[in-house]
Amino acid sequence: MKFRPLHDRVVVKRLEGEEKTKGGIIIPDSAKEKPQEGEVVAVGPGARDESGKLVALDVKAGDRILFGKWSGTEVKIDGQDLLIMKESDIMGVVG
Repeated sequence: MKFRPLHDRVVVKRLEGEEKTKGGIIIPDSAKEKPQEGEVVAVGPGARDESGKLVALDVKAGDRILFGKWSGTEVKIDGQDLLIMKESDIMGVVG
């Protein structure tokens, strides 16, 4: 199945968090926080401004991004756990 987000929405794949603390303690799955870093999988065409002109998004597929802890809606597409969020939920691009 191919998925294309609409408007200013972005599909993000979470990047896995650390398995150990800096001191070497292994963190169990139940205690891990969900990572707030991800890779953009797909982007919509953009939002329209007041005059109806299409405003393209600043992120593109392949970008590594940081987003808020509670951002996005979790979905499963083709067996992958993904997030769909608006571009405004993205805090910035890493690297």
